[in-house]
Amino acid sequence: MLVMQTPAIDVRALAQSGVEALRRGEPRKARESFERIVAAGQADVATCLSLAYACRSLNEHSAAHAAVDKALALEPRNLRALILKADHLAAEGDERAASSFYMAAVKSAPPPNQLPVELRDELGRAQRMCERYAARFETYLMDRLIGQGLGQRPSTARFIRSLDILAGKKRVYYQQPQYYLFPELPQIQFYDRNDFRWLDEVEAATADIRAELVEVLRDPSKFKPYVQGDPRRPTHDPKGMLNNPDWSAFYLWQEGKVVRENAARCPATMNALAAVPLSQVKNRSPSVLFSLLRPGTRIPPHTGFVNTRLICHLPLIVPRDCGFRVGNDTRTPVEGKAWVFDDTMEHEAWNGSDRIRAILLFEIWRPELTEEERGLVRAMFEAIDALGGEKAAWQI
Repeated sequence: MLVMQTPAIDVRALAQSGVEALRRGEPRKARESFERIVAAGQADVATCLSLAYACRSLNEHSAAHAAVDKALALEPRNLRALILKADHLAAEGDERAASSFYMAAVKSAPPPNQLPVELRDELGRAQRMCERYAARFETYLMDRLIGQGLGQRPSTARFIRSLDILAGKKRVYYQQPQYYLFPELPQIQFYDRNDFRWLDEVEAATADIRAELVEVLRDPSKFKPYVQGDPRRPTHDPKGMLNNPDWSAFYLWQEGKVVRENAARCPATMNALAAVPLSQVKNRSPSVLFSLLRPGTRIPPHTGFVNTRLICHLPLIVPRDCGFRVGNDTRTPVEGKAWVFDDTMEHEAWNGSDRIRAILLFEIWRPELTEEERGLVRAMFEAIDALGGEKAAWQI
């Protein structure tokens, strides 16, 4: 039987010929060169993409689309192929499918400084297309839902936040405690302050608490850096905050004990916290303190150590340009208005003014923990601390 031999081809020469034809503005000649390589079964991703560009220049959209699909079959996360695929789908009017490929390109891309300029520009275009499609989708969805009564009931607030996540306007954040995770607790950034009735009494004492703070501030040396090193632990400097007085504290309770000298100076503050369910763990918590943020200071994003407690802030001195972010929720502190948040979710604070920002900070038990669970948490940490009699290895 006679077997037909496929003539050998010079792949490198054909590829070079095709590229030069594209540069001269001769897409038909370029297509012929690249098609010979494909027919010989020796096409790589670059050849498939070059064929797609040639076919697109000839308005042969089906052939161009097929060439892009070949490229993606060889390399599913190739940025040029993903963007070309998205362009073809967009031209066909399939915005949802196009959006998925533009988004895949954006998510797969390395940092911009690692890309050639022309691909960086293409990626920027893909990002803008994602934003355009997301805006259209959000408008469509909101119009439909508003027609069904969305926003007419307070109970829809959580659902509206879910739409922000769906539309890509907000990231999803989870608890990431540095030391201990109690499982199956809700992922809540800021809690509803109405769930903590005792906050009314704390807020009502704001003027008296602030007055005591002002007296303490007359001697700035009483405030010590919030993050301090321990010679018995490895040195860790969280982005310039170690031993930095720009973020300072004056403790009324520290590591589960009342700081008697400081507490004696602030009887109104101590009295305002009498009914608060402070998180009590021997040698560890609660901590209650005046937290000071000096002008121009930014506390970098970080997470707390354990998720069995929540943190409360009562703003006392709040100049302009101050802010606080927990997860994807950013708020402006208001003097006398407290909030409760989960510090095991990434959070940060800043003071962009030329004056100090000061708050009362204290920690409480998570309301979802039963009394039995709280007792078990206490017993666990006491057992840990009893091993070798060492000091606790974490703070707030």
